Amino acid sequence: MKISELLKRDTLSLSFEVFPPKTETALESVRAATEEIAAAGPAFMSVTYGAGGGTSRYTLDIAKNIEDRFGVPTLAHLTCVSSTRSTVKERIDALLAAGIENVMALRGDIPKELEGADRTGWDYRYASDLVRELRAAGDFCIGGACYPEIHPESTDRREDIRHLFEKVEAGCDFLTTQMFFDNTLLYSFLYRIREAGITVPVVPGIMPITNGNQVERAIKLSGSLMPQRFKTLVDKFGSDPAAMMQAGIAYATDQIIDLFANGIKNVHVYTMNKPSVAHGILRNLSEILGK
Repeated sequence: MKISELLKRDTLSLSFEVFPPKTETALESVRAATEEIAAAGPAFMSVTYGAGGGTSRYTLDIAKNIEDRFGVPTLAHLTCVSSTRSTVKERIDALLAAGIENVMALRGDIPKELEGADRTGWDYRYASDLVRELRAAGDFCIGGACYPEIHPESTDRREDIRHLFEKVEAGCDFLTTQMFFDNTLLYSFLYRIREAGITVPVVPGIMPITNGNQVERAIKLSGSLMPQRFKTLVDKFGSDPAAMMQAGIAYATDQIIDLFANGIKNVHVYTMNKPSVAHGILRNLSEILGK
């Protein structure tokens, strides 16, 4: 089923993100974790894609396994940064052959060795380039990323929204946000993009921080503002793994409840391949979700 159709439903739902292994030796453990999360019955699951396509085969393996065994729709990530058109075509053909109809089109992070390189000759400079290619290649439902707090490479919000508009115009059916820890940032972002004429569904992305060491990486990845109450939580419980797990799930649950209460119907949770995170949030929301 296409994600765009799922997002039209007038019910509250959660979806989960998982990531493939970096090596074949870790495939079975990752597969087991993703299967446990799929068995919880999310609305859909997204499967990420390693920088430079290093895990592309595993992305397809994991996504296909989830759909075939559990009937859960999957959203396969695809990146294009520094890739050639022939390479991307091969990956799109593989998606079509696997029967994957939902794709998250991303530029991807610039590899360290290419930071500062001249990109003018690259086949793909922006995610919108990949969106157009996917739109022309098949009947895909295409998702795109957005940043409630501004893309790290944008000079200002106006430029950021302009690029986002171009990506939607290229063919995105919906958007998923980067993680954020203050819901007021999302509400402000939604107001600004609606004013700019971006009307596709936006699915908020929530990252439960269940380990104090995750904080620095989360800030680096998203540039996210950490509210004082979240910093206080990490300061208090960050050195106690069990307590931090519980507190992080509780904080994420509180964010999701607020989103649902303010009219958001679909929320995407970055589970980091942790079934305990998915189950903890589902347990906290069991009556709200009607399960």
